[in-house]
Amino acid sequence: MKVIFLQDVKGKGKKGDIKEVPTGYAQNYLLKNNLAREANKSSISELSGQKKAQAKKAAEVLAEAKKLADFLAKEETVVEIKAKGGEDGRLFGSIPSKQIAEGLKRQYDLKIDKRKIELENPIRTLGYTKVPVKLHTDVEGIIKVHVVEE
Repeated sequence: MKVIFLQDVKGKGKKGDIKEVPTGYAQNYLLKNNLAREANKSSISELSGQKKAQAKKAAEVLAEAKKLADFLAKEETVVEIKAKGGEDGRLFGSIPSKQIAEGLKRQYDLKIDKRKIELENPIRTLGYTKVPVKLHTDVEGIIKVHVVEE
């Protein structure tokens, strides 16, 4: 019996797969527990429509991430953060990724999750720093951060 998996079933198939399984297994386990449904013409066409919609949405998200990366790459896009500094251009404290995300929100009205900002160590010096940011699985950008003394 051909079924369309509605959820991942270990050892049998992943969500959205169409596979041939034994009739008894399908009727007594998969269909009863709503893990799969019978693959007929209407359910197969419905699945293909859902896959097309998901692909379209993924393409839109990717395009938006590329647009955001292009905006961040512009020379005039610099996040300015004020901090108290000491001698030799060093800061009292540090600038974490949360503060960079807040600066982007305040200056450019861009909402980027602080976890996507890949700052290995917090910024501890005055001046310009380039910080990588993961906008999408395929798209990375660079945020230019300018730390100035208060």
